[in-house]
Amino acid sequence: MIHSYFDVLIIGSGLSGINSAYRIQESLPDARFAVLEARHELGGTWSQFKYPGVRSDSDLHTLGFQFYPWRAKNPIATGPSIMSYLQETAQKFDLDKKIRYRHKVLSADWRSDQQHWKLEVEVGNEVGNEPRIVTYWTKWLIMGTGYYNYTEPQQANIPGIEKFQGKIVHPQFWPQDLDYKDKKMIVVGSGATSITLLPALVDGGVGSVTQLQRSPSYIMSVPQDEQVWCETWAPEWFTLRYKRLLFLIIPVLLYKFCIWFPSIAASVLVKKAAAQLPPEFPVDPHFKPGYNPWQQRMCLCPDGDYFKAFNSGRAHIVTDTIKNVHADGIELSSGHKLNADIIVTATGLNMQLLGGIDISVDGEKVDIPSQYMWRNSMLTNLPNLGNIIGYWNASWTLGSDLASRMFVRLIKYQRDNGYTNVVPVIDEKAKEKTTTASPLNSTYIKNALSKLPHCADSGPWKPRDNWFVDAWGLKMGSLEEGLKWEKVVVE
Repeated sequence: MIHSYFDVLIIGSGLSGINSAYRIQESLPDARFAVLEARHELGGTWSQFKYPGVRSDSDLHTLGFQFYPWRAKNPIATGPSIMSYLQETAQKFDLDKKIRYRHKVLSADWRSDQQHWKLEVEVGNEVGNEPRIVTYWTKWLIMGTGYYNYTEPQQANIPGIEKFQGKIVHPQFWPQDLDYKDKKMIVVGSGATSITLLPALVDGGVGSVTQLQRSPSYIMSVPQDEQVWCETWAPEWFTLRYKRLLFLIIPVLLYKFCIWFPSIAASVLVKKAAAQLPPEFPVDPHFKPGYNPWQQRMCLCPDGDYFKAFNSGRAHIVTDTIKNVHADGIELSSGHKLNADIIVTATGLNMQLLGGIDISVDGEKVDIPSQYMWRNSMLTNLPNLGNIIGYWNASWTLGSDLASRMFVRLIKYQRDNGYTNVVPVIDEKAKEKTTTASPLNSTYIKNALSKLPHCADSGPWKPRDNWFVDAWGLKMGSLEEGLKWEKVVVE
C-alpha cells in the first residue's frame, strides 16, 4: 500500500478544480497540494459532454477565470473552445503538473487521531492493467466535483420507452458515431441542452427534429460579437476587466428585475421570443411558460440561433405530455403521434454532491443531505473539508472562486493561529428556518432536494444569491461565527 501526504488535495479538474488549484498555488506557495482527477483529462463537464453544439449557458467573461480572462469576443462559447481555454490555463500556470489523472477517489475518512483526511484512491493506467489502490493523507480536502453524477445520467420516466425500436440517446453520453443526417429525431426536454441541440442538429443535416416539451422555458438571445465602447482604443487589460464587470452587473440587474417585476419581465421575454420566430408561429403554448422568470434557470441562445432554426422548416416544437412510446415513435396525450428514428432524452442531470465519494468521520459515514452549508463552502460535521458550490442563478465559476478564496483564508487563519481543524457548527435556533440550497424549481432540481444539504435564512448559513454581497462577505465575514476551531495534539 502506497501512502502520500499533502497539505491540500483537490478532487476534480474542471473549472472549479483548476480555479481552486490556482488560488492555492498563488496564495499558499509553500503548501504541498495535488489535484486528483478520475478521468483521463482535465475539463470536467467540458470533457464529458460531446453532443452536437455543446456550449456554455453562461457568459465566459464570468464563467471563465478572473485571473486569466476569456479573450474571445463571443461570450457564449462552444465546448471545444472551453476545453482549449482550460488546457491553456492549466499549462500557463503549471497547474497541469499538479493533476494526477485516472485517480478515482473511493472514500474519504477524517481521522481525528491524525487530524488528517485518509483517502482510498483507485489509480488506473492507459495499458489496461488492473487498477491499484493508493492511500492519500491530507490536512485539507477540497471537493471540486461539480453537482451531478458523471457516470449515471438522469433517467427520464417515459412510459413504454423500452418498446422503441430506434436509437435512444442521452446527451451526457452522446455516441460520436451517431448518424442523424436525414433522420427523424425527437428531443425530449425544454432546458438548456434541448435549446442547444435543436439548431446544432439542423445545421448538422437532420431530416427533421421535434422538440417535445411538457412545458416551455424562457429563452433569451445573447449577441455574440457586440463591441464595447472602449474596445477600439483602450488597452486589452482594461477592456477585459470592463467586460467582466459588465457581465457581473447586468445579469444581477436582470435577475432582480425578474424577481421584483415578474409579470413585466415575462411579458418582455415572451414578446422578444415572438419577434424572432417565423410569422404566424404559435407563441402560446410553446414559448409562454406557466411560471415566473428565474423560478427555473433562464436559457440563453447565442445570436438567436434557436429561434432561427425554426425558419429551416426542419425544426419543430410540440408542447404536450407523453402517453406512450411505440416501436416507431411517441404517442402524445392529445392523441397525436410523432414518428422518430432517434429519441434524445434531454431531461436534466442526475444531481450528486461530493462526487459520490463515501465520506466518513472516524469510520462513521456522514449523511450529507442532513448537513448544513456554511457560506456555501463547508458542511457541518466535516472538519477541514471544502465543498465548492457555484451559483444557480449566475455563472458557476463566480461562486466556486469565492469558495476557493474562502478556503485560502481559512487555511491561513488556521496555520497562523496554530489550529489543526475547523468544523462548521449550527445552533438549533438557526435550524428553525431551514431553506434549500437552490432557489430554482426545475424538475431535476426538485427531484434532487433530498440529496442536497440544507441552508438557513440567516448568517453564514444563507444560500448564495448576489456576487457583490457574497464577495464582501468573503473579505469581511467573520471566521468565528458558525465555526468551531480546535487545537489537537497528534502523538
